[in-house]
Amino acid sequence: MARGIAKDETQASVTAFRMLQRRGHPDRPPALISDGWGGIDEAMIEVFGKVPEQSGRGHPFVHKRAQPGWQYLQMVKHRDIHGRFLGIRLRVVFGEPAAVLQLLGKSTAYVERNQLTKRTFNSRLVRKTLAFSKSLQMHEAAAVWEDSFYNLMRFHKGLRQRVEDDPSRHWHLRTPAMAAGLTEHIWTVKDLLWCVPLPAPNCT
Repeated sequence: MARGIAKDETQASVTAFRMLQRRGHPDRPPALISDGWGGIDEAMIEVFGKVPEQSGRGHPFVHKRAQPGWQYLQMVKHRDIHGRFLGIRLRVVFGEPAAVLQLLGKSTAYVERNQLTKRTFNSRLVRKTLAFSKSLQMHEAAAVWEDSFYNLMRFHKGLRQRVEDDPSRHWHLRTPAMAAGLTEHIWTVKDLLWCVPLPAPNCT
């Protein structure tokens, strides 16, 4: 998982891909599906692309290019002049079409559900509102707070565990951080505000 925050989608994607590169994808990007907005393919080439080796005479290559084995699928939404949804066209940007479709499927519903959750807890991400961030620094701060609340303070029904030896309760509630073994209790706002995070050893 990675998150990139910037003033445009290309720079945000570059930030996210560099984070993924440090987290286990040093040579190639993971298989990816997105909507039809541009910039992600350019970011993939910027981070993971390579300049072709020169063979023979001529001016040497200077621009990076996509590499074999990449898999990237776009779902381009089509709308009429009034903005009404008409349908989706699948566009394979990188990779062999049949293999990409089999791996990534034909839907971004799980990603859209994640976006809905983020917009629910962070009004700065809601479209067509006056609550948008006026500065990148404040937008980053709001995103960090939203991530912290979601992972440390909010328990999820899908992560709860059934209690067998305590007749007074049926479930042991857990947050994503508890499920990942990062903490043993549900945090409060006071816990979060009094916590001083330390940088990980491999952070740069």
